Amino acid sequence: MNLADLYAIFPGSSGPPEHIEVPAEQVPEPYHTLLVHDHHMTVTMEAYHGKPVYVRVLQRHRAGSWYARKILLFLVGTERVVQFGIVRINLDVCSREVRRAILEESAPLGRILIRHNILRRIEPLSFFRFQTEGELGRLFRLNQPGETYGRLALIHYEDHPAVELLEVPTPEPLDEEKLRRLKAIVRG
Repeated sequence: MNLADLYAIFPGSSGPPEHIEVPAEQVPEPYHTLLVHDHHMTVTMEAYHGKPVYVRVLQRHRAGSWYARKILLFLVGTERVVQFGIVRINLDVCSREVRRAILEESAPLGRILIRHNILRRIEPLSFFRFQTEGELGRLFRLNQPGETYGRLALIHYEDHPAVELLEVPTPEPLDEEKLRRLKAIVRG
């Protein structure tokens, strides 16, 4: 799995934004604490921002047992985008109830998987620094281009990769209080 493969799932996609791969230890704060861990990003984003998030599906694609979606996460009660993502999941590993919840597209994938206690082993694969020009900047509603960081990860089901993920938080200034709160949760 790589960035180009995930973007290629969606017809008419412009492909991944300009990026370079970086080692985990070179991912700066607050992105290091937001990304360099083996937890669901739904929980991480909610802990960092102190509010629940909701999902908006931008594009979807279904091919056999595989379902993919390009999404934005927003803070509840706001129109503030906090994360862009691409998710590709093998629906065959899910129960009928979980599959139905995923295809309803009304909840973030992490929340569904946690609620049903499945697909809990998350393996970060690589980290990237992204430029936020073009589509990514528009999705994040940025006034001027900048940079952010993201990760590719796998979620495993019984030691088999079942979900491929690209997770990219909206560019964030360093907020020490939010970071302390998140670190306490991540460690704890």
